[in-house]
Amino acid sequence: MAVINVNGKALNHSADPRTPLLWVLREQLALTGTKYGCGIAQCGACTVLIDGVPTRSCQTPVNSVGNKKITTIEGLAIEGKLNKIQAAWAALDVPQCGYCQSGMIMAATALLAANPKPTDADIDAAMTNICRCGTYVQVREAIHAAAKA
Repeated sequence: MAVINVNGKALNHSADPRTPLLWVLREQLALTGTKYGCGIAQCGACTVLIDGVPTRSCQTPVNSVGNKKITTIEGLAIEGKLNKIQAAWAALDVPQCGYCQSGMIMAATALLAANPKPTDADIDAAMTNICRCGTYVQVREAIHAAAKA
């Protein structure tokens, strides 16, 4: 058994050390909000925060995280209350199919933690996640709304 720190809790898993973090989160810890998209760290659907840094979990071996703090989409809401980014996403109806949105929200969380008042250019540079539905304009609006909240 190995232990990783996810959403403020020490959780046990029995995965091979080379297993991508994504699969440990989804299959062993039942945290299915983090999605599998491309498997090659390009689309961003699998984005989680590791010590506050947006990280593509599909290419991150579980043995590389050590004692670092992992935050998934399930770890953002506090006592059932959406955080300001999640609330902005819902208020502005950002998701269409919604598949990429948990990764988008995680990337936006890291962006606003580092830059509380981002410009459009800052948002464009930080948000490298791919959305097949093309909700990029809504994503930008939601990030600006969350920054004002």
